[in-house]
Amino acid sequence: MIRAFQWDLARQVERMDFLHRDLKRHAAWGFNELYLHLEDAVHYPSLPGVGRDDALSYEQLGELVLSAAKAKVGVVPIVNLLGHTQYLIRHPDWNDLNELRDERGRARPQGQICPLHPRTLEAADRLLRDLAPYCTTGRVHVGLDESFHLGKCERCRDEVRRIGLAGHFAGHVRRLHAIAGSHGLQLGMWADMLYFTPEAITLLPSGITAYDWYYYAFPRHPRVEFFNFAERDLTQAFRTRGIRYFGCPMNGAFRHEPLPVFGDRLANIRSWWRRCREVEAEGFLITSWESSRLAQETASLVDAAAADLWSKPGNDDPARMLASGLERQFGVRPALPMARRLLAADDHAFSGYARWQINDRWDVQGGTESTRPFEAEERFFERLERLELPAALQFSVRFRRYLATRDVFVRRAARTVARWRRWVAREDLASLTPAVAEARKEAATFGREIRAARAAARSMWNRTRDRQVSGSNEGILTADAARLSAWKDFLKDVAREPAAVKRANPVEGAWHLQFWVHNFAPAVQKVVVERQDAAGAWHEVASRYTIEFRAFAARPNVNIRREFVAPIDAPNVPVRIGIRGVGQVGISHAVVTNGVVAMRAEGYRERRILGEAAPTRGLPSLDDGSVLSLVFPARPAST
Repeated sequence: MIRAFQWDLARQVERMDFLHRDLKRHAAWGFNELYLHLEDAVHYPSLPGVGRDDALSYEQLGELVLSAAKAKVGVVPIVNLLGHTQYLIRHPDWNDLNELRDERGRARPQGQICPLHPRTLEAADRLLRDLAPYCTTGRVHVGLDESFHLGKCERCRDEVRRIGLAGHFAGHVRRLHAIAGSHGLQLGMWADMLYFTPEAITLLPSGITAYDWYYYAFPRHPRVEFFNFAERDLTQAFRTRGIRYFGCPMNGAFRHEPLPVFGDRLANIRSWWRRCREVEAEGFLITSWESSRLAQETASLVDAAAADLWSKPGNDDPARMLASGLERQFGVRPALPMARRLLAADDHAFSGYARWQINDRWDVQGGTESTRPFEAEERFFERLERLELPAALQFSVRFRRYLATRDVFVRRAARTVARWRRWVAREDLASLTPAVAEARKEAATFGREIRAARAAARSMWNRTRDRQVSGSNEGILTADAARLSAWKDFLKDVAREPAAVKRANPVEGAWHLQFWVHNFAPAVQKVVVERQDAAGAWHEVASRYTIEFRAFAARPNVNIRREFVAPIDAPNVPVRIGIRGVGQVGISHAVVTNGVVAMRAEGYRERRILGEAAPTRGLPSLDDGSVLSLVFPARPAST
């Protein structure tokens, strides 16, 4: 069975010296294929201007492929040719390929390429011609995943009406297969769109390869998130059609995680290894995605741990696997105590949109949740930081500890504002003056935390990436520094004029709506709060996806409750809660408050269900869902 790993160069390009070293390490660990997710990460000779500023030159890509050949590692480039094609349509020469059109029929700035556009095959042919010399396995991967805009333009709608969505999708695959064949290549594609259009499988060319991906542990078969995590198994249909099969776990982080959730990642890898052996898969590919917020070596650490599956058969204990990874990647000995501490960090994972919202704004943390879990998290990472860790992990843990400190600081500050408002309402200014002075000291201390975190984030980035470029984590810290400055200005205002505490500020709205979101049937839901203006139009105030990105939430039935806070200007502005995306959520305990008085919505404790149950088949519709209009009493109560 082929053992493969992947680099996501489309999100950021690691330095060439690191890539060459990392390639040799993977070869030593027993990997024999490398997948290069490219998009605009290369300056393609036949598509000038598509490569971004920091893209690899065509010659540098050739050097990587040559290095892989010397290490006896085959190369499979991944070039997206349906979904995830923003890299093409943002270029003026190729914007017209976009499937999505405005009311005048013009291509929109965002979207994906149209399978039936007259120039789509021209673009595909140019890309595959350029990459053919670097496809040392004789295969090329064309993506096709998450193509949810399929069939949106007029020409595609007409074809879907005639031959169905499955026929429309399969036709695109067949055309790409023919182009790949003209360059002597076999075609590969992600398998997820075939969960939504299984009828397409019998229409696909035999001999292609389907790469089946799912990023959580599973007992028998992978699951489909859009179908409320229902199990699906396409292997028999693939086998009947003569389609090769790869199983694909993931090694790194989801979007904004600065450290892999090691236990979840190893459980996902073990699930896929077991499945690949059971179904006699052609290959096993550990993918890596969006690692710009990680020290890249921490994702490679997971690959190093996964090598136990073939180098130490029978050892699938996560602590021992991770210990082996620490030995292989960093030379740590003894490694088992460190592995256990890293696995314990999973209990404090910075995962899911409920946690990540603070990256974008601080004024959505002022609800009723206790700060104690966040304080415990801060203490955990303070202890972990004191360990003698390899540099990549040391800097990662230091930055992760900052995120825990920020959670505590912002949440305490929001509750402090509410308390001060009650003091001002009671004209208790004697308590306010020393409290504001103390808050200013705490703000100064937190400023030093930002500076220390910036050094850690820079070190995470500099180890493997262009030192002239700032990383995503540094962007977070720049925004945090601006919010802290605004918070300090607010404290000065309150010190001069206590009534200023009633104003909206960086950690608390003048008023806010808070409620509980019950995620009982996970899918891809988005909760949105809107307010109505004087003309009757509705405007978004705050929104958040319910996705947790943790194995415990990747099941059809769970009981996850998260608080949602949305700042508003005044208590008498009409507000409503909407559900978008796919699936249902429950809403309860809605209240509007300024910290002094509160107005509970009618049916306060009743759990209202919003949205439609997730589908069991077909391409998911991402249109707007249902809304809950809130009715509050005219007379508020004290908090």
